[in-house]
Amino acid sequence: MNQTEQFVMKFYQSININNPFTLSMEYVSDKLNMYLIYWKNTSALAIYNEKCFMFINTNLSKQKQWQDFGHEMYHYFFDETNYSILNESYAEYGETKADYFAYHFCVPSFMLHQFKEVSVYDVMELFNVEYDFALRRLKMYEHKVLSRRNNYARTYF
Repeated sequence: MNQTEQFVMKFYQSININNPFTLSMEYVSDKLNMYLIYWKNTSALAIYNEKCFMFINTNLSKQKQWQDFGHEMYHYFFDETNYSILNESYAEYGETKADYFAYHFCVPSFMLHQFKEVSVYDVMELFNVEYDFALRRLKMYEHKVLSRRNNYARTYF
């Protein structure tokens, strides 16, 4: 497992989330004492007076809301950067890292390991994500599994 996968697994296990059926924005935000606010603007995270506010766009599908939540959780855990004062390429880099984190947060590897075989439709259903998100995450996971097998084969054969 890479560092992101390990971090996500340890976090979820620390709040007693061990399978996709217990994943929810409400549960996670409650465990973190985070205010979860639904509004009609872009999803965002804000810290004010040492309190954390997660704003989720109500105009989005439930799947896209969960994906936005995963993206914003990267900023919660790792990011104290004010992107409005940075040049565009660095801001884009930070957002790309948050997108990568969202794939692992919304569809954790340790939960995918629990299933012998899953299709993109299974991932969509189990983890409440959109088709394109599920497809990309499944490709990431399959690549990781295949590269691990190839490394094992080179080491022992």
